[in-house]
Amino acid sequence: MNNLTLGIVGPGDMGHSVARVLTNVGYRVVTVSDGRSELSHIRAKRSNMRNVSDLKKLVSVSDFIFSIMPPNAAWSFAKKVSEAMGVVDKFPIFVDCNAISPKTTLSIDELIKNAGANFLNVGIIGPPPGRGMKTKFYASGEDVNALQFLNQNEIELVPVGEDISKASAIKMCYAALTKGTMTLQASVLIAAELLGVSNEVQNEFKDSQKFQWEAMNKRVSSLACDASRWASEMDQISETFGSVGVTENLHKGAADIFRLLEASPLSFETRETYDISRTMRQSINMYAKTARELRNIKKVIK
Repeated sequence: MNNLTLGIVGPGDMGHSVARVLTNVGYRVVTVSDGRSELSHIRAKRSNMRNVSDLKKLVSVSDFIFSIMPPNAAWSFAKKVSEAMGVVDKFPIFVDCNAISPKTTLSIDELIKNAGANFLNVGIIGPPPGRGMKTKFYASGEDVNALQFLNQNEIELVPVGEDISKASAIKMCYAALTKGTMTLQASVLIAAELLGVSNEVQNEFKDSQKFQWEAMNKRVSSLACDASRWASEMDQISETFGSVGVTENLHKGAADIFRLLEASPLSFETRETYDISRTMRQSINMYAKTARELRNIKKVIK
């Protein structure tokens, strides 16, 4: 039995999958499930995470705390942890694993170090562990090798040096391409539907853009499941690109597309409830309907 206690917040799709890997090799993993959805409780139980009463208790029993949550919640969670550390006088290593910009990373670094704890930064590349390929944890910060215990069958730790923001920069650049491409594909298909040329455009993609066509059919229908979280990720990418003189506008647009998908009825699905029998064309019809409704609302407001 490994003697480390690892706090993971929260037990979402990625968080509970990481917890499963770690509990399977003997680590004690704790979380705070109170106030979260029924699905979060199910996921926590599925991965053998132990529920503790509140954040102060989690801080007091943990050797490491892993923050795995939507990017727009990362800073406020880190602030709550830093405050809890002062109350309980315990200072576990704080590991932010979220899709956040280098600027946000530096802000969290300041919070945690001012509280008296060490901070490490992880950029997660790949699907949750157990989905067919190793999940890479790019990690940066002082004493990053303290995370070597993460190297398991389904997780690969990739240390990238002491520069605390480097792992975030890698994540921002990678997701800018992968998820940015997803929004481009979705926006093209939605626009074609709204313009009344879906059949022609989709047939042409099928004929001359086979790689894109296969990718669209594989993932466009399920994008709404993660749209809320990924919209805020695009905001972080936009900030990152702008900070180095690359246009912010590409990923502002990508965030807009994810927010359109978030407004659709399909956003009520999760990875567990996603309807795999629904065709891409059916999904595009629903996204396009939402776009029409939002456009009409804007017209009324004007």
